[in-house]
Amino acid sequence: MMDVKRPAILLLLILAGCALEAQDRRLSLPEQIALYQLDPAAVTIHISKLGHTLTLSIGDHTLREYPCVFGGDPVSDKKYEGDQCTPEGTFHVLSKYPHRSWEKFIWIDYPTADSRRKYEANRRRGQIPGGRGIGGSIGIHGVPDHHDYLIDKSINWTLGCISLRTADINEIYQYVHAGTEVVIAK
Repeated sequence: MMDVKRPAILLLLILAGCALEAQDRRLSLPEQIALYQLDPAAVTIHISKLGHTLTLSIGDHTLREYPCVFGGDPVSDKKYEGDQCTPEGTFHVLSKYPHRSWEKFIWIDYPTADSRRKYEANRRRGQIPGGRGIGGSIGIHGVPDHHDYLIDKSINWTLGCISLRTADINEIYQYVHAGTEVVIAK
């Protein structure tokens, strides 16, 4: 005879896990950090270009996921300056500062050695137009005043940076510092 208690207990455990996950979304970032005894200096950022999301995490704990947009070609990996593509790979924050046009700017260390290797390989294959460099000044930033709709409507408007709504860039800004890891993937 089948024990009906096991499926019921399993269902309760699954529902409890879902309830806890839903509860986490209602908690502020400081509340989550305190509740789970997380180290705020260990924040990492993961960006999904296909998902149009920026995820702020500490270890295996996801603190928050934000919608984001990119350049005119949101899917391709950056090949050269002016291609309107966002680079893919593992980067680190160089610095952060207030920005007069986009609220805040979190500058990442593109190009890295890996970025330069890909650029040179593309150049050898003839995929880089003459006179085009690798580019730089890639970062995570907000939007011009009253332009959150660019994110809400998934309008890819940057030249290759990652853009967030004003409130979202302001929320993550305080948890990011020089050295914070930023992983950008398809």
